Amino acid sequence: MSGWKACGLAVLGLAACAPVVEETAPAGIDLSAYDIVDLSHSYGPDTVYWPTDKRGFEKTVVFEGAREDGMFYSAFDIATAEHGGTHMDAPYHFDANGDKAAAVPLSRLVAPAVVIDVAEKAAADPLYRASPADIVAFEAVHGEISPGTIVLLRTGWSARWPDGESYLGGTDPAALAFPSFGADAARMLVEDRGAAALGLDTASTDYGPSTEFPVHRIMGAANTPGFENLTNLDRLPPTGAIIIALPMKIEGGSGGPLRAIALVPKE
Repeated sequence: MSGWKACGLAVLGLAACAPVVEETAPAGIDLSAYDIVDLSHSYGPDTVYWPTDKRGFEKTVVFEGAREDGMFYSAFDIATAEHGGTHMDAPYHFDANGDKAAAVPLSRLVAPAVVIDVAEKAAADPLYRASPADIVAFEAVHGEISPGTIVLLRTGWSARWPDGESYLGGTDPAALAFPSFGADAARMLVEDRGAAALGLDTASTDYGPSTEFPVHRIMGAANTPGFENLTNLDRLPPTGAIIIALPMKIEGGSGGPLRAIALVPKE
């Protein structure tokens, strides 16, 4: 409030005439200090879906072209499963009491991140599951993972996208082959370290041939969302990035398409 307004109110008996403290707007984030990395694959005809999904991504034209008045206009209808392409698994995906998609707190979607790199191990073993030993080795170099951190696992698998058979390791849902988190590692991260979310560059937070999905169930019980089919994790440092992972806000949903980015501090 300016000085003359404050004193004017005082004259009217509505306020005291007091020294005015100038207010300044808080400083915003200087985005020029960051590289912005896109962590999401585009949706289109080549988007990889779980083998049981037969529809894939559908985009149909409502209108595309010049109207009668000559103005260009375009609009499309789209259809997709919640769990195809780069997407979020809400805790409700595998836990009846977990948060549904629209209820996942933003503090679990926008947070600092660490990247645990197991790409070399995954290259040697396509069924590799990250273990507590991988977490301990990471923390020996970078310090203990803080509560509220988004933990990303880099396997190198996104290089296979969009070759669905190579990326998934087959077409039989019961015999897929790709790396992921192990159950003990997931339990350590979400229960002991208090991770805000787990994410990775493969199709599932459980490894390919899993049929009981223990990691999904551990995450659901801890109300922890998952980010699947990420990309460009090789462009992130082990620590220091900030993740902004905003899925489609589907009421009552078990997940949804995800546009995720990382803010990476420039050297």
